[in-house]
Amino acid sequence: MSKRSLAVFLIAAFCFATLSFAQEPSRIRQPKLTPQNSGTTQGLIAVSPVTSRVVWASGRGGTFVVTTDGGRNWKAGVVTGAEALQFRDVQGVSDKVAYLQSIGDNPTDFRIYKTVDGGANWTMQFQNQDPSAFYDCFAFWTPKRGISHSDSVNGVFPDLRTTDGMTWQDISSNMPPALPGEFSFASSGTCVATQGARNAWITTGGSTTARILATRDGGDTWNAYDTPLVSSPSAGGFTVAFRDPWHGIVGGGDLDPGDPNNAATATSDDGGQTWTLTNAPPVTGAIFGLSYVGRAGGHDRHRHDDGGRAVVITANAGGAAWTPDEGNTWFTLPDVTGYWAVAFASPEAGWLVGTGGRILKISF
Repeated sequence: MSKRSLAVFLIAAFCFATLSFAQEPSRIRQPKLTPQNSGTTQGLIAVSPVTSRVVWASGRGGTFVVTTDGGRNWKAGVVTGAEALQFRDVQGVSDKVAYLQSIGDNPTDFRIYKTVDGGANWTMQFQNQDPSAFYDCFAFWTPKRGISHSDSVNGVFPDLRTTDGMTWQDISSNMPPALPGEFSFASSGTCVATQGARNAWITTGGSTTARILATRDGGDTWNAYDTPLVSSPSAGGFTVAFRDPWHGIVGGGDLDPGDPNNAATATSDDGGQTWTLTNAPPVTGAIFGLSYVGRAGGHDRHRHDDGGRAVVITANAGGAAWTPDEGNTWFTLPDVTGYWAVAFASPEAGWLVGTGGRILKISF
């Protein structure tokens, strides 16, 4: 091939590649968004799909909602004795079994409840007595094995673990020392992620460094790793998820309304030991929740088998967006604002929950 022919060929190839790249975003199929009627006007804060048909959500005013038909019909209820509390986390196990974790104005308002009859009755399994503790999130490996995470108290994280689905034990002595002022954001129950049989990650903020606390043995031992997310008394890591034992994503930002442009995500390919910032997501404020777009694996809502690298994020009033490639490319979800949490049972069955009892089903 002559030099002239080679030059013409290379120019044509470049133009074709450029054209193909320019057209690529238009080939991305945006997800379908379908509003659903939750049966309540209370703000919904957390959501936990069990399957594509069974989903639990929870929120303000002691409220929970559950569907057994993929969201065509939702049943709303209020836990007796918890009418003044916020349920900032929920873990669905089946159409009959679920856990709730609450916060309130008093130390004893931090509680864990469980139902085994579809929400007709709830048993309180834990009630905090530490005046300085603040329990943010919980997560489960199996229907009976889980952990609950609190802000640090005097340099110690007073975290809890259950191994029987009934009683909760203090594992604070297993946790790494806390940095001065280190805490976690409740983040709709997503400041803790579990994966597989024994892996878990906790994202923190509040101090000079936003960290990931990680365990490989079900909470017996932990390591702490730094992330590049901004951290301050109003900023840090908010939400974390892993799609396998090694690949995960963390989202964060700053709650200070005067500094709204710190929303960021970072990814890890070594189980959380090191993190790399992604391209900036098109949201403002802080990322309240994120989820891989994949099958939730029954009781392990963060084990995603068929969603690949796609992730959906929500930043409450700061908007919502999704990425097909863990943060390299972002697409805004138009007019989706005021949603606190997102989670998936499968790529075709995900849910966003938010203010005023609003629920959106999201399907890819």
